[in-house]
Amino acid sequence: MSNSISDSIKDRLHTAKEQNDKAFITSLGRGLLLLSAFEEDQELTHQQLCERTALPKATISRLLHTLLTLKFITRSHKDSYKLGKNLLKISASAWQNQDMVEEAMPLLREFAQAHQVSVNIATEDEAEMRYVACYRSPARLAVNLTVGSTVPLDKTAIGRAFYAVQSPNIQQQITDSLSYAQNSALHTQAVANLDLATMFYKQQGYTLSDGEYSPDILAVAVPLYDSISKAYTHSLNASVPKASWDVDSYVEFIVPKLQALAARIEAL
Repeated sequence: MSNSISDSIKDRLHTAKEQNDKAFITSLGRGLLLLSAFEEDQELTHQQLCERTALPKATISRLLHTLLTLKFITRSHKDSYKLGKNLLKISASAWQNQDMVEEAMPLLREFAQAHQVSVNIATEDEAEMRYVACYRSPARLAVNLTVGSTVPLDKTAIGRAFYAVQSPNIQQQITDSLSYAQNSALHTQAVANLDLATMFYKQQGYTLSDGEYSPDILAVAVPLYDSISKAYTHSLNASVPKASWDVDSYVEFIVPKLQALAARIEAL
């Protein structure tokens, strides 16, 4: 039995050849086989791709040229390759449209109404967090965010929670994509803030934004783990007007409840 995407694609390529399946597009299958090689590793060299796929070097070179042109693959500074932003955008779009987000909405609504908070799910998109599920509190917030809205990853609890649980490679990709000029004071400060948020999350199990994004909003957040992709793909926050709570009281009240909500969503 196949135990990976690559194995499944290899089996199908072999079957299509044996059965002389005229409708099967072998070149497309090979391209998907190359992409599936990244299932277990963030970066792979040309030689590693040849070994993982068992495809000829010339075929790998042509596939890489096509996928690089279409931004489905990108070349790293180590002369290796990793998945590109267009493929990641498609992946994020597919994930946000899964039943899990739809099924989470009743839980978000119940949570928001019970605790008088706004609660949201977001995923990373080029160093911003894009909201994919929202339920607003009856309490008026200074910023009205809806599905599709984006917020800065480095200034928000929901972004910091996502960043804190990523691998060093993904964290580097995120910091490289921040909107600030590389090596500028703003970029350096943003990276330092994300590093502090990561340490804070490891110690406390949540992240916090106390007016950094909007001076009127207090928010806490936790990451969401997707058991299918075996990765933290989204994060979940709960926000209130700063005038309604002091930080310590809000954290004590909402964090355990938000962590329990995250566990329920992850189990969907």
